[in-house]
Amino acid sequence: MRAADLLEWAERSIASSPAIDHWEKRGDRHDAESLLRHVLGNELEPRADVPAASVRRYRRLVERRTLGEPISHITGFTRFSGLRLAVGPGVFVPRDSTEWLAEQAIRRLRGRRRPTAVDVGTGVGPVALTIAQRVPGADVIGTDVSRVAIGFARRNATTLDVPVRFVVGDLLSRIPRSRAGSIDVITAHLPYIGRAELSLVPDEIAGFEPEESLTDRSRSGLELVERLSKEAPRWLRTGGWLLVEVASDRSREVATLLRRAGYADVRSTYGGMRWSRVVVARGRGGAVTTPPGGRARKSHPSLPSLHVTGVTSRL
Repeated sequence: MRAADLLEWAERSIASSPAIDHWEKRGDRHDAESLLRHVLGNELEPRADVPAASVRRYRRLVERRTLGEPISHITGFTRFSGLRLAVGPGVFVPRDSTEWLAEQAIRRLRGRRRPTAVDVGTGVGPVALTIAQRVPGADVIGTDVSRVAIGFARRNATTLDVPVRFVVGDLLSRIPRSRAGSIDVITAHLPYIGRAELSLVPDEIAGFEPEESLTDRSRSGLELVERLSKEAPRWLRTGGWLLVEVASDRSREVATLLRRAGYADVRSTYGGMRWSRVVVARGRGGAVTTPPGGRARKSHPSLPSLHVTGVTSRL
């Protein structure tokens, strides 16, 4: 069977699937081509004949895609900022939009004598690994509560030979105490979907990616972001940055939250993806607390103890 005929069949099958959110132009064709390249292990030649065994394998993979399974789960990898990252069931698949989060961090780290960064909700490590690769000498830590995700992140670091320390822990709870007040940039792509909105998430996401990577189960969906905003100042050096990726329709809310928490130079940045923003905020040093009915003030409470709640990386 010719590759061109297989691709036409696959594109029609994927396009007709109700389990897939067909939001991306030519996305169905892209999926069909990606799976055939994965099966053949080479560039596509539409007029070439595909061996019978490969045809059977391809049909099985296309069937999995029509049931909503993400392409990256089927192939076992995804690409992010030029890196090939291993992924699989039980982890959140990095999105292209998150490359802007990494870029914002890299801009703020380059040129520093001893750049330090922490990526919270690191997932399989896309942001942390990109920072470490593109900022020579950077000291980078990635944290996540998911042992499965951290397992993939460590595997990716080993495969790419990129020096990042990945730890299992809630938000910043596993960062060494010696790092308090010394971190230049903290990045985060945390869950921001409210519990009532979870039913609106497409099946191909909700059915295959961990729920804790999509929502913190709070009404607003921003409970983890708010917690991080209060914990981050004790770890940031004076003038260090907190960078938070959120959906475009939540960016104003997150920016307001950060201003109320006492951060300076708060703004929403746009990286070319209409559905995503990175809210950037400069810390003032010391932990931030907000008394009831009052203005934000700073204090220096004890460092956090280890406790685990839901946090990995998002839509």
